[in-house]
Amino acid sequence: MHFDEEAIASRREILTGSMMLGGALLLAGCQSKTPADVPPYYRDLARVNAVIDQATAQQMISQYRENNGRGRVVADPVLISLAQQQARVIAAADDIRASLYPQNQLKNRLDAIGESKSYGVENVSAGYRTLAEAFSGWRESPTHNKVMLDERVTRMGIATAYSPSSKYKVFWSLVLVSPRG
Repeated sequence: MHFDEEAIASRREILTGSMMLGGALLLAGCQSKTPADVPPYYRDLARVNAVIDQATAQQMISQYRENNGRGRVVADPVLISLAQQQARVIAAADDIRASLYPQNQLKNRLDAIGESKSYGVENVSAGYRTLAEAFSGWRESPTHNKVMLDERVTRMGIATAYSPSSKYKVFWSLVLVSPRG
């Protein structure tokens, strides 16, 4: 009987390569989902440099407002920055009550950016790890829900700050403001 050693070696290489590829694919399937695989509203924001998907937040809040007879809101880069500053302040203090200090109150922050005639409202909170959790929590809280459904607002900014040493981990600010006055 005659064996073709080259053909056997070639088949052995193909079989070995196939087994290695199959093993790699099997292991890849066991890994947790990456943030890109998770819908934006379910992304865990309890990590350094986590950023809220503004388009998703705007759509979620606008749809909720429309379902309740209110107008849509649009994301405003200046308000996003204002929300980010507030989220950082309350995270640094490890206390949402830091938003009540005069320099952190929304009216004073709006005045500081030249929007003294604009009307604004704000939700601050801590502990929600995803946009979906924050939105659900705000919707269930009469005070926070009233802010989201305020008839006078048309612009929004939302942001988080992460504090790894805090029991809350993620601090939130949602700023909603009327048209420029």
